[in-house]
Amino acid sequence: MPRPCKQRRICALPGCCRFGPQEPDHTPETLTMTLDEYEALRLIDLESLSQEECADRMGVARTTAQAIYNSARRKLADCLVNQKELHIEGGHYRLCGGGLPGCAARRCPRVLAPITERNRTMKIAVTYENGEIFQHFGHTEQFKIYTVENGQVTGSDLVNTLGSGHGALAGFLQNLGVDTLICGGIGGGARQALAQAGIQIYGGVQGRADLAVTDLLAGRLLFNPEELCSHHGEGHGEGHHCGGHSCADHSCHN
Repeated sequence: MPRPCKQRRICALPGCCRFGPQEPDHTPETLTMTLDEYEALRLIDLESLSQEECADRMGVARTTAQAIYNSARRKLADCLVNQKELHIEGGHYRLCGGGLPGCAARRCPRVLAPITERNRTMKIAVTYENGEIFQHFGHTEQFKIYTVENGQVTGSDLVNTLGSGHGALAGFLQNLGVDTLICGGIGGGARQALAQAGIQIYGGVQGRADLAVTDLLAGRLLFNPEELCSHHGEGHGEGHHCGGHSCADHSCHN
């Protein structure tokens, strides 16, 4: 009987899970990099850890870390040289939840969401753009609304906000029967309005909308309970983006 694959520990999910060529007349072949391969690449090439340190961080043997890293490098080279689209997903992994000194999840106060009650009927709204979580709550043009029964998604719909701004979105979601919100950056006024409407907020979340809902229901969604953009009012210029970094003239706290 084959030995079961040990789960590899990763610090956080990537903020973007798809990369590829943008030529309009080119339909690229896709290639999947697993989340543990992505983590090995991040630790060794970005954080400059040794393979031994990487192995310790991921909770695997050094030879395993080396094999994961080598596979990730081959895939990355294949995508760059052969113009393939790279998807980052799957693999045998578990999130560390920020419990290790210096890990990526400790760079901000993100925590794991609790597992929802299995018998609870829910309506979850996610700020939405092209399959991803849109990172500015007050400027979102669409929500994806998920209906959940007994811990499983039973349906979803895309809903346009029809130009509703910060102040009106809480009532907009309340009228749709939403009780839970997943988003990126969100201002203090919007938080207060959503709380008054009885809507639970999971802010500071990045990545794919569908995956975030799945992770929330499984109790493994990383979110920031202190997520707050201090500039959700006047004067947003072109190219502004909240949720994960500092902008030229504003600071987004993640």
